[in-house]
Amino acid sequence: MQRLFPRQESDPTDERALDTVLGLADAYAYPADRSPGTPYLRANMVGSLDGAARADGKSAPLSSPADMRIFGTLRALCDLVLVGAETVRQEVYRPAKAREAFAARRAALGQSPAPAIGVISRRLDLDFGAPLFTAPLVPTLVLTGAGAPDSALAEARAAGARVVIAGEGDCVDPALVVRAVGDLGYTRLLHEGGPRILAQFAAADLLDEVCLTVSPILAGGDAPRIINGRRVLPPARFRPLSILEEDGFLFTRYVRS
Repeated sequence: MQRLFPRQESDPTDERALDTVLGLADAYAYPADRSPGTPYLRANMVGSLDGAARADGKSAPLSSPADMRIFGTLRALCDLVLVGAETVRQEVYRPAKAREAFAARRAALGQSPAPAIGVISRRLDLDFGAPLFTAPLVPTLVLTGAGAPDSALAEARAAGARVVIAGEGDCVDPALVVRAVGDLGYTRLLHEGGPRILAQFAAADLLDEVCLTVSPILAGGDAPRIINGRRVLPPARFRPLSILEEDGFLFTRYVRS
């Protein structure tokens, strides 16, 4: 893997470091200058050259081994992975794993051995018998509205999930989600989509950072963009923090201007 931005003289040491999990962890570390207890929300998405967030209904065909290394690294750095219920169903989500390479780093920061998964769902149309709910190292959070069906809430709790109410009626308020999980001590946040739920967080002006893998693939069709739904008004401006490359894939990191 090589660094394309910021531009610098050729540094073999830097490029070798990027090929290690801890080197990638340093490259993607959360900002150290945030006020204690202030949530920082990073999104991680992959898109084709023509802007598709999926191919054949899933993101995996757009990915690569290097993209999966970064995916795993971003998970290993965060406290909580936020994800929409539709993505959980489509991608068959499982609990996050504890990774030995990050054990000391996470312990030093007071983090659990693995990040928790936070599933955002209005109707709780989820398989509560799946390992995501029955066998995580850290209890999975279910983030829903106050009007969620009582039977589904009871099923979620019986499966071991931690239910967090973050909205009125059958709505889930992105701002309340970030506030609620921050109050629980989850401040290093990673949003994995999908496009419709990520659009809600973007429209609410909650994204601090976007990590976008640009896949050298033309997908065509009618797949959604990585953010697909509510408009961001006014359009939010981000600035590039880093761009890495491997095998034609670009791994970009943009932060709020």
